Amino acid sequence: MKLNVSGNINQYYVQTLCMIFFPGERFSEKDVDTDIENDVAVPELTLRLEENENDVQVFAELTLDEKYASCEKIYGHRDDITHDRLKKIAVGDAILSVCGEVISYRPSWGMLVGVRPSKVATEMLESGMSKTRVKKTLVSDYFVIPKKAALATEVALNEAELVKSADARECSVYISIPFCPTRCAYCSFVSYTSKKLLSTIPDYLIALGDEIKKTFALIGELGLRVKTVYIGGGTPTTLDATQLEWLLALIDESYDVSTVDEYTLEAGRPDTIDAEKMSIAVKHGVTRISVNPQTLNDDVLRIIGRAHTAEDFLRAYDVVRNSGVKVINTDMIAGLPGDKFASFSSSYDKVVALRPENITVHTFSVKKASDILKSSTHIYSVRGGDVGKCVDYSQITAQHEGYQPYYMYRQKNTVGNYENVGFALEGHKGLYNIYMMEEIHSIFACGAGAVSKFVDYNPANGEKRAIERFFNPKYPYEYLSDNKTEAKLESAREFYLRRGLV
Repeated sequence: MKLNVSGNINQYYVQTLCMIFFPGERFSEKDVDTDIENDVAVPELTLRLEENENDVQVFAELTLDEKYASCEKIYGHRDDITHDRLKKIAVGDAILSVCGEVISYRPSWGMLVGVRPSKVATEMLESGMSKTRVKKTLVSDYFVIPKKAALATEVALNEAELVKSADARECSVYISIPFCPTRCAYCSFVSYTSKKLLSTIPDYLIALGDEIKKTFALIGELGLRVKTVYIGGGTPTTLDATQLEWLLALIDESYDVSTVDEYTLEAGRPDTIDAEKMSIAVKHGVTRISVNPQTLNDDVLRIIGRAHTAEDFLRAYDVVRNSGVKVINTDMIAGLPGDKFASFSSSYDKVVALRPENITVHTFSVKKASDILKSSTHIYSVRGGDVGKCVDYSQITAQHEGYQPYYMYRQKNTVGNYENVGFALEGHKGLYNIYMMEEIHSIFACGAGAVSKFVDYNPANGEKRAIERFFNPKYPYEYLSDNKTEAKLESAREFYLRRGLV
């Protein structure tokens, strides 16, 4: 896509808005008329922003093949929003107008392009706006369709309920097991599946165990209380029973896990779940286990590279339920290649009937590093086919069955530009994901690809006074050869001392 942008506006913001209408698009300022690789015409957008004493004016025009649209938007200054936000709204309105006219499409989330569409709702609620006014403002100022405005507001209210008791002396711990039995076609996570790489697991666990012990020791030194522990991946249950026992016992020895509010183990692949592993998990204090079908359509499971069947999931779910764990989370994906509304709704109904405490519904996202993109360059979809119906069905059905939407985020290049939503039965909302997204306390992360976030948060007014990140080596072989545990610990210690938090 060719962009001609003038005026004081962030070009990345413009690109992100354009990608709502042209997902997967690449951007250039060169005179290029055709995307040679895909043999399609290149859209060209001209955007001009002018800031005046009393208003902000934006002119936009878009050309694509023989289609053309132009508009001019004028926004007078307002007391209820900042000048920068006014510019973004004006630019968003202009781009939505010309792109929407040329391709005849109105995005459900309007001009909201961030990872967290509920964040805007949260800010308005915190300013004293009523729930009704927040929903109306999302529709009028941000062009969000009414049902999405209602969803964002409901999620914001539920998130606020979970973080209202935040304490600056709390933290969470993330532990990375970046290995999987097979690689999903849509996956871009740092996870490893070959026999050679899986053979590094014993050495990886030794290095990881050292980092875990030292991390919990530092947490004690700093006087922090651990609220949640999350073992993610990859697929942590790729570990065999002996390895899992060793890891969980080490965590037990490093911290009194009976005092944490939530202890999650991802067991995402049904083909990695058995009664012995689940018994070990519960014995060592795990309170929440994720077992993820993605879909119960065996044909779709084959397409996306999952090495299990719907029947395998049902067996695994029974195993997890019979383990006595307090909370089960199940992940599903709307818009998977080959899946249609009838298939998705059937899968969803079967999962809901099992009554897991948490259900997370993702919208299929096309990741640049995924295998599926290598085999299909036309997988991006702006309208998403059946996916809108699937997402709507999941949300209506969940709430009808007593589940509340408490957690939401969005990714780039999702089919139809839709969202990912976590639902929970009363009293069972997942905590770690909220703490991680809201950044209300530090996340001490251990293992390859793990990112620690050190947070100085003022619970009295919700102010995040400082956030610093520390990136562990990305790949397991890098983690083994260039371990940065001591550097991470020193970085965390210096942050807390510098900020006067100890």
